Amino acid sequence: MSHLPTDAFSQYLAMGPERSYEALARRLGVTKRTVTRTATKERWQERIVKIEQQARERADEAAIETLQAINARHLKMLRAIQGKALQALQALPLATGMDAVRSIEIAIKQERLILGEPSERNAVSFEEAARREFERWMKPVADAGDGEGEDDDGSTEGRA
Repeated sequence: MSHLPTDAFSQYLAMGPERSYEALARRLGVTKRTVTRTATKERWQERIVKIEQQARERADEAAIETLQAINARHLKMLRAIQGKALQALQALPLATGMDAVRSIEIAIKQERLILGEPSERNAVSFEEAARREFERWMKPVADAGDGEGEDDDGSTEGRA
């Protein structure tokens, strides 16, 4: 009976997605049965699942750290732009300071995006929406004689 080298599992793992007990057996000069017996006894498949899961988790953590570093760097740059733009705005007359104003606006929008905030505030307050609807629906109605034959919407549909 042939024995596998102590690093057989490592060699099997290193074979990557193309790994197989048959391929490892050929590489090591043993039977597939020898590899299968050892793999079952040492729970190679369970170990591979665990190793791959840990590798994915570490890759995810590294990606998160990279994204956080990118965001921090971008925020630092945007804040520097804001500082320079504010200095320019203070030093220049308003007519020639519009570039500074645009720079500040762009930097603020980008900063808000990085921080997960909306870059523009388009929200309408409930009071504002209610006031508009009230004004829309409470327009004075024309005299009945002016719109004779018209429906409420001003059309004459359905009239013969």
